[in-house]
Amino acid sequence: MNSASRLPHPFRLIVTGGGTGGHTYPALTAIRTLQARLAASGGTLDVLWIGTPEGLEARVAPAEGIAFATVATGKIRRSSNPLKMVSPANVRDMARVPLGVAQARKIVSDFQPDVVLATGGYVAVPAGLAARMCRRPLVLHEQTVRLGLANRKLASSATRIAVSSESTLSLLPEAVRGAAVVTGNPVRPEVLSGHPDKAIAALSLYGFDRRLPTLYVTGGAQGAQQINDVVRDALPWLLSRANIIHQCGPNHVDTLRQHAAALPPELAARYYVAGFVGPELPDVLALADVVISRSGAGTLAELTALGKPAVFVPLATSAGNEQAHNARHLEEAGAAVALLGDVSAQSLYAAVDPLLTDPVRRSMMAERARAHGRPDAAERLVDVILSAASG
Repeated sequence: MNSASRLPHPFRLIVTGGGTGGHTYPALTAIRTLQARLAASGGTLDVLWIGTPEGLEARVAPAEGIAFATVATGKIRRSSNPLKMVSPANVRDMARVPLGVAQARKIVSDFQPDVVLATGGYVAVPAGLAARMCRRPLVLHEQTVRLGLANRKLASSATRIAVSSESTLSLLPEAVRGAAVVTGNPVRPEVLSGHPDKAIAALSLYGFDRRLPTLYVTGGAQGAQQINDVVRDALPWLLSRANIIHQCGPNHVDTLRQHAAALPPELAARYYVAGFVGPELPDVLALADVVISRSGAGTLAELTALGKPAVFVPLATSAGNEQAHNARHLEEAGAAVALLGDVSAQSLYAAVDPLLTDPVRRSMMAERARAHGRPDAAERLVDVILSAASG
């Protein structure tokens, strides 16, 4: 579907959402994709991003040349104990929401967007409510299997609800299921265009044995102490079966390099540890046969789009325990392994060994992961945005 040519020019879009990369990068990918779609039809995009001054979006939007505005927001600090939810910090922040809604309503009224796209995070609530007040179409995008708190609050106001997984549909309130469509979670196109040989050259991985599988370990940009510790404890065993690229986070790299220095030279040559993997990431992912990582929505979207077998170690403190739900969802489909609770070197052995030593099993998991991937998710989400604008 491409209704861009029937829409007014320029197309006006408000994007709201952020705080973390999981909410920010899908929005950015959707903006880029919509911009390209409109340009192909001779149109242009006028976009405004509503976020928080301290969120990731405050850096990403200006760097991309996107106009940026802030509104007052209220963050709910969740707890399993309902009494702890009524904390002074929560009460203080909730008192800011009406101000944020008023500010967002003025922004929406002045900008007159064709669509408001909300990708989650507490900043999305004021702009989402303002879209309803100003009678502007509201499109929600949900990255995780279950609707996040912000999107649950906005669901009844949405024109369309774009979800990343078929299994999300049955979890939606019955009253809003008719507005839902499965798009997948947009993946940055550069992630899908990596080449293994470029990773070897860029990172000087000439000690790697290409006859062995390559394992990519990551805990995200800052690393994950839990993952670093179990991989460190299992390192000699892992290196007897695989080459390893380990993104450990800037604060952990010196300790792990000291540990690696004590390895036998033939094993140390197959271990590359870095604080951060930047522009080389698409090539590293192309080289990787198996991935050990957290299970945030963005990571799942990338790994399934690429068809990568994965062992997930969910972040236990993720909002609403969403990482555990994400990991279980893929494990139940045979598309990944989920390590929940306390993770030891022994449990890591049991999870990783079949994938490193059995190419057939690895290939089967890759196919099942790919079946859950949606590399065209950004295009699908743009279809939904254009459809909402067209009525």
